[in-house]
Amino acid sequence: MKNRKITLLGAAALASLAICSCSDVLDETPRASFTLDYFTTTEGIQGGLTQMYAHLRNIYGGYYLKACENGTDEYTYAHSATNNSKDNDFSGEGQVNPSSMRTDVIWSPVFININTANALIEQASASGLDASLVAEAYFFRAFDYFLLVQHFGGVPLDLGSGELKSNSNPARSSVRDVVPDVYTKCIFPDLITAINDLPESPRLVGTATKTVARLYLAKAYLTYAWWLENPKNIPTYPVCDRVDPDGKSAANYFQMAYDVAMEAINDPGPFGLQETFYNMCIATNERNSEMLLWADHTATEWFYSGATNVGNANNYGDDPGGNNFNGWWFENWNYPELTMADGTKTQRIDLQGYGRPWIRMAPTYNVWSETFADEKDSRRDGTFQTTIHANWHIGSTDNAATHKNANGMNVEQGGIILTFVPKAIDGTVYALDTEEDETLPNDHGALGLGVAPGRADFVVDPEHISRRVYPGPFKMSGFSQESDDVTHTRPVSTLGAPNANNVRPYYVAKFSELYLVAAEAAVKGATGSMSARDLVNVLRARAGKWNYSVAEDKAISADYSAQLVAATPATIDMKYIMLERSREFFGEGYRRLDLIRTQMWEELAGSFKICEADEWTLKEFQREIKPEYYLSPIPQSQIDGLEMSDEEKAAYQNPGY
Repeated sequence: MKNRKITLLGAAALASLAICSCSDVLDETPRASFTLDYFTTTEGIQGGLTQMYAHLRNIYGGYYLKACENGTDEYTYAHSATNNSKDNDFSGEGQVNPSSMRTDVIWSPVFININTANALIEQASASGLDASLVAEAYFFRAFDYFLLVQHFGGVPLDLGSGELKSNSNPARSSVRDVVPDVYTKCIFPDLITAINDLPESPRLVGTATKTVARLYLAKAYLTYAWWLENPKNIPTYPVCDRVDPDGKSAANYFQMAYDVAMEAINDPGPFGLQETFYNMCIATNERNSEMLLWADHTATEWFYSGATNVGNANNYGDDPGGNNFNGWWFENWNYPELTMADGTKTQRIDLQGYGRPWIRMAPTYNVWSETFADEKDSRRDGTFQTTIHANWHIGSTDNAATHKNANGMNVEQGGIILTFVPKAIDGTVYALDTEEDETLPNDHGALGLGVAPGRADFVVDPEHISRRVYPGPFKMSGFSQESDDVTHTRPVSTLGAPNANNVRPYYVAKFSELYLVAAEAAVKGATGSMSARDLVNVLRARAGKWNYSVAEDKAISADYSAQLVAATPATIDMKYIMLERSREFFGEGYRRLDLIRTQMWEELAGSFKICEADEWTLKEFQREIKPEYYLSPIPQSQIDGLEMSDEEKAAYQNPGY
């Protein structure tokens, strides 16, 4: 499709609650404010529509991941975690605090965009706006309200000028609507309008289509069905009866979720699954046909990227967009701590799977013992950087052909010096360095590294993965780049700019989720042409196909599809659906909402195991997950800004905070 361009008119002052601005796909130009009259002009319409996409950058990134991944069965806080990682972990190290839990990255940006969407929708008739364009505003208004209602419960539909009306004057009071009204008055009808009027193919690269609208309608039906069913009696807020205004039951909505997801699967437009999981993950293939929606960035412009461009050497602290988009590196351990047996150091490098270490979020033990236990499943290899390769020769005067590593064995340039093995080899526990054991350098013992007979690489098995040393992200980490080249080629001579921000697009919605939405609805009783097992096995068959090994850093050809499909249980239950969702979307910000929707948070994440930073025995930790924590706190700054009595402010905040 031709890569046309439009112009943005940046941050909107039309909002009543509390934005900034994208890429060589949507060109953006900042403007101080919008007015309603402005949306009757071609320029205003283009600017408002582009703002719909630009606002995604203000949500998705580092602090969004902290709010949605810490405290789940996927992640806990890591060795260098700050308070907001610990606060969201619910394991006793932090505080349950609406001022520091960083839910502002969800609450604050969306109301501005909702108000802009309201204005575009209101002015559509006066401006003669094509239905397919106004449908983008309908989609994003529903998208934002769906994000809000999942996190906070009922939220205001009236921003100060009436229900679903734009407001050009700041409003200092607010009334929260109940959950059923948010779904039935806005989310459902807006998404139905979007499906009817959006095109099958995007008008520009990355813009909304029927397929992405169907995905979100199916997810909304699914989430609302769980809310109506409320199997574990989780409280809602504002308090209301869990009754659908149209009289539909939870079973009706589970079936509707299945039907809409299957419509998208059977009529996908230009979208579909990539041939392999690796193809979906590799940076050279980003913005591929599996991606339905993303928060875009560019490596050439700071302002429009919301982050430092990668070519800006190591200057990562002074960019106008801040570091929020570096969330994937929150999940990265400090791999330069690793030295070879002869003292040769590992360098920090700008390369997918490496990049900047932040050590804020560490995977829990069950990630390795259960979720990614199957070595034939390529999703483990495509999600994590499970090997560290020697890089002494890159950008260095050390051109030695080999250096000594574990067991006194030589490793060549680029060879593997550390492997996170999926399980203990032959059931053995690797020898760890201690003060009494002089066979290994002390720093290896401090990192919990071990040795295995006949291997030149140090090894870490799942029982020794800790808050300090753990596999970092490959799937969405930064790409390698030399100078101003943005072709994502692997570096051959320099370390690149490993401290600069990650400017890859953040994937918000994927075609693959349609299969798991339909499968989940089928587990809950929906019927149709494909069973839950059929749907799950589409993704498991894809996961069995390998064309590249990230761990070995080389092309391979292997197909374990038959084995993975055969290993799928005959009867799929919700726990298995949750495992498959984690395998597909690990670390991407889905998990807390998945646990909240299904009310399985306590069951799956109420306890977890991990080694402490400098201890090498698995320790079990407990989380205090109270029922009221299923709703996130409204940011304290928003509460403080309301011109209401203290009693009214207290009543506005979700209980428990």
